[in-house]
Amino acid sequence: MKKAIVMFSGGLDSVIAVHLLKEQGLDVTALHFVLPFYSKVGKNFYQIESYALDLGVPLRIEEEGEEFLDMIRNPKFGFGKNANPCVDCRINRLIKAGQIMEEMGAACLATGEVVGQRPMSQKMSCLYKVENLSGLKGKLLRPLSAKLLEPTEIELSGIVDREKLLGISGRTRTVQLAYAKRYGLSHSSPAGGCLLTNIETGARFNDLVSYSPQFSLVDFKLLAYGRHFRTSPHYRVIISRDEEENNVLEKLYRPGILRISLRDTPGPLALGLGKPDEAELIFSASAVMRFSRARNQDQATVIIDKDGKSSIFNVGAADEHELDKYRITSKKERN
Repeated sequence: MKKAIVMFSGGLDSVIAVHLLKEQGLDVTALHFVLPFYSKVGKNFYQIESYALDLGVPLRIEEEGEEFLDMIRNPKFGFGKNANPCVDCRINRLIKAGQIMEEMGAACLATGEVVGQRPMSQKMSCLYKVENLSGLKGKLLRPLSAKLLEPTEIELSGIVDREKLLGISGRTRTVQLAYAKRYGLSHSSPAGGCLLTNIETGARFNDLVSYSPQFSLVDFKLLAYGRHFRTSPHYRVIISRDEEENNVLEKLYRPGILRISLRDTPGPLALGLGKPDEAELIFSASAVMRFSRARNQDQATVIIDKDGKSSIFNVGAADEHELDKYRITSKKERN
């Protein structure tokens, strides 16, 4: 039985891509890439695993890290509307997927891409560009739009029957939904896409690049979590929004970073990055109090730890005007 690799998000299109190839008798492995935001921070992949299990295929998870930073610091094809380097990201992932295909001795690499579904990365011309630049010319199968594209080596060799593939284009998912219903396929609900397409993540990314162009992996991961405030070019503080984010920030805490928390009341954890002065430390402490259950008290005790040394601040809660003054947000929201 010939092996196939399908790049797999658990979304409707990639689920159908797996099913189409399984129906043709291929031994399919689902390959899921994890953005650095979610790599090694205690996240689980139960949902993705459940979709692969329902399809009856093994799942391989690849967590991205430092190599992603090399790409996003200077993407050759630039960004979309926000911090999304879609074309460069796709090329990088396909290069890695091609290497995995060779490693596993697979005959086919496929994706769930649909011609014209995404404006930046799925125009027909862009699909061919990405295929060529990733070294996969003629080797990359897009089962959902195959009949609209040039035949691949996989089809020409008879490994896959082109007539049993689809010819979908455009942003509507009517055909896909009908297909999933027909075969009883479970899949994730359509979402807003990659976090890097989010306007607020874009604002945080632009702020980070402006002040720390050689940002670290931890800096980049933190873009996905908490409330972000910058008090000066030399200092920013990130305050968690819930217990789950407390746990993530604990995992991202490193030497040289300030750890900020209430002493006597459960509440948010904050991380301070940079070189704050006394006023910035007081703001950080009062902001942590503002987002805690102690917000209505006259005063609370906040502990700031750094490299084994602790400082104690007795502060009142920051007011909304002060928070808005330093909050890192998009111009749209500021207006």
